[in-house]
Order: sequence, then C-alpha cells, then structure tokens
Amino acid sequence: MLNKFIQYTSPPKKWKVPVILISGILTGVIILVLYVGNATSYLSDDPETCINCHVMYPQYASWRASAHSQKVSCNDCHVPQDNVFRKYYFKASDGLRHSAMFTLRLEPEVISIKSAGIDVVQENCKRCHASLIDHVYLKNEKSDDEIKCWSCHEETPHGTVSSLSSFPNVNVPGPKSLVPDWINKNLNK
Repeated sequence: MLNKFIQYTSPPKKWKVPVILISGILTGVIILVLYVGNATSYLSDDPETCINCHVMYPQYASWRASAHSQKVSCNDCHVPQDNVFRKYYFKASDGLRHSAMFTLRLEPEVISIKSAGIDVVQENCKRCHASLIDHVYLKNEKSDDEIKCWSCHEETPHGTVSSLSSFPNVNVPGPKSLVPDWINKNLNK
C-alpha cells in the first residue's frame, strides 16, 4: 500500500532533478526571508522587536521616555494577556498584517491603532490598574459606550507621537546588522 502511494505521488523520473532543484531554491529563499525579517524575534516580548521596522521608532522612543518602560513591554499593553492561545493568535494575525503593510510600503505616515488593538489596550489598562480604577467612571453618561482610559490619560505612554523630534534625547538602537558575525570577523582582519 505504501509503495503504491509513493508511486502515485512521486514525479516522473525526468522531473526528479528539476523538482529537487526548485524545492531547494524555494527552501533557501524562505529561509533567507525569515532570516532577513528576523522572524524568530517575533516570538519574544522584547520591545526592540517592535523597531525591526523603522516606522515604529517614534512609538518606541516615546515608550522608552515613559514610566511604563520601567515595568512593561509593548506586548504587555498591545497583546491580549488573558490566555496563551488568544495572545499568540493576536500576535500572529497582527504581526502578519504589519509585515505585509511594511513590506509592501502601505503603512500610513501617522500610525494609529486599529479597533481590535483599541479593545486589547483597554483590557490591559484595566487589568494592570484594576486596584486604581473605579469602573463606574469608565461609563459614558450619554451612551452605553465605555470611556477609554486614554481619553483622560492621552499622554500615556506614547505622548503625542509624530516623529522622533518629539523625543530628542531618547536613545533608539539602530537596526541589527544582517551580516553574520563570522563574516564581519573575517572582514575586519
């Protein structure tokens, strides 16, 4: 039975070399894209991952200048924290959207949070600051809508972000070199 499966799924003999070559090339291209895109960094909660794309420098710089940088990372506010499945599903879907937008140069000049992100940030504000919040004050008197925390705390943690000039003294690390260390060592000899 296994022999028949292999027989029916194998390419004709004359295709064997081209299929192996094309598969090898595609595998190499995929590995290169993952390496250049620093794909493994997105599995972490390191805030410097957010500046893999240079358009996020102002948000990173403003966070670094805020009190939040002492205790929380970007993901503590911008990713759901209620369960691991929701967290990684949100990270994956949001990350793929960001990757596609930045790769295709579709990002807007002024980055703004989307509705799914707004809900997550509001959840996380309430989660971290539950002992300080009287949820009665979060209800809008004119409607059943919840007042967002940043309607009063608009400068937390990003302030008015338009460019890095808003935060001239914040040290933003540059992008990491794509050249492997072993090549740099050989070049510097």
